[in-house]
Amino acid sequence: MKNKSFGVALLSTAIVGAALMSSCKKENQINDGRAVSATQVVPASPVLSGVLGTNHTTKDTILLTSGIEWHLSGLVYVDSADVLIIQAGTRIEGNVSPTTGVAGGGLIITKGAQIIANGTASNPIIFTSERWDSNPVSGDWAGVVLLGKAPTNTPTTKRVEGVPDVSPADATYGGTVSNDNSGSLKFVRIEYAGFALTPNNELNGLTLAGVGSGTTIDYVEVYKANDDAFEFFGGTVNASHLIAVDALDDIFDTDNGYSGTISYALGLSDTTRADISQSNGFESDNDASGSSTSPLTHAKYNYITIVGLPNAAKATATVTGGTYGRAAHLRRNTEFEIKNAIFIGFNKGVIFDNTAGTTYAKFTAGTSTANNVFVHAYATPWATEVSGTATAITTPTGNFGYSGATANVAAIGLTNPFARNNTSAAANYITGVGTTADVANAGAFPGGLDWTIVGGSSSWTRFK
Repeated sequence: MKNKSFGVALLSTAIVGAALMSSCKKENQINDGRAVSATQVVPASPVLSGVLGTNHTTKDTILLTSGIEWHLSGLVYVDSADVLIIQAGTRIEGNVSPTTGVAGGGLIITKGAQIIANGTASNPIIFTSERWDSNPVSGDWAGVVLLGKAPTNTPTTKRVEGVPDVSPADATYGGTVSNDNSGSLKFVRIEYAGFALTPNNELNGLTLAGVGSGTTIDYVEVYKANDDAFEFFGGTVNASHLIAVDALDDIFDTDNGYSGTISYALGLSDTTRADISQSNGFESDNDASGSSTSPLTHAKYNYITIVGLPNAAKATATVTGGTYGRAAHLRRNTEFEIKNAIFIGFNKGVIFDNTAGTTYAKFTAGTSTANNVFVHAYATPWATEVSGTATAITTPTGNFGYSGATANVAAIGLTNPFARNNTSAAANYITGVGTTADVANAGAFPGGLDWTIVGGSSSWTRFK
């Protein structure tokens, strides 16, 4: 379905019929404690653009119904007074970038606004390219952005990366509300997103900037992002049951004072392309200069599996003008807690980068911790690094390190980590019964529990 933009005209639910009214009322009951809007509207056109809502000083509840293929024409904003509700089973298609340097479709939830996008395992909400059924490519559209009022270590006047300087709604993030609530994303898949406004100024698959702990991010997949899969700019939001498949750049990127917990997460590297900035599993900074500005980034990771490349030749190759980096790149004065994790298939494993900041000193002093972490690297599983040169260190107590030509070592024994298919899906990344990692309950699927299957369905996931 290819539609020309008809603006953001809206119809009240009184016009769209009793069936929608019933659905709307049901959805409104899950508005996370906020007052139910007296004005609930359904867009009159399936092509959305500009700033949604009818009155930007009072709250509108905007409903995207599952019976319509919605299109995002350019960057579309939900204003600070409004709530966007998306029904389970809805597909939202980002229009492809019209020219180089101009964003295609994208969705931005501004500070104070909310998104309620709660799909189900069998009926997920899918954000994808408008050409999803005819050769979509990574970066077709801009992605999904949530902006909140939670603490960061940047000024609250800072605009989120990847958004032009002139925008029709507030694109800044951050504040003092740790438990700020930007809504809920559950059983959501985001495909083919990512947009570079300028080098190192990009939107990702899912961008979370200053998002507070009152927000729910659970059962979310980012597939073939054109930059990072998930990036957290400050904030306190917790995120769980995450899948990242074939991101161009980093799988999980945390910076600017982020202090939440990422748990039960699986990340799979793209074996066919790498980024010019190097593609990592984790990348974490306090900020771009490695300052000690508070709050310091202190991301917490628990039950994680990151899969890199199937052999050393691929892990050290230059592909699509870029190279692969590290399983975890911890640098620029960041703090961290990593436990119950598995990293395999990178040339370098968990790296404490001293080029800027004092990451490794913080680790040895106990400010940052790693526990029950299994790392395979073709060269150096645990190392410090200065200006790109890694120096191996002894595996920290309570952790495990392996090197050599076989990435999936017997002690970890994932079922088939370098296969890509949708028939066995997440089962490929479960540790072998009785392996050291299995006994230790490490990795994204501790105890062999496949959390991608809920109610007998895993339709919300995609692995190829």
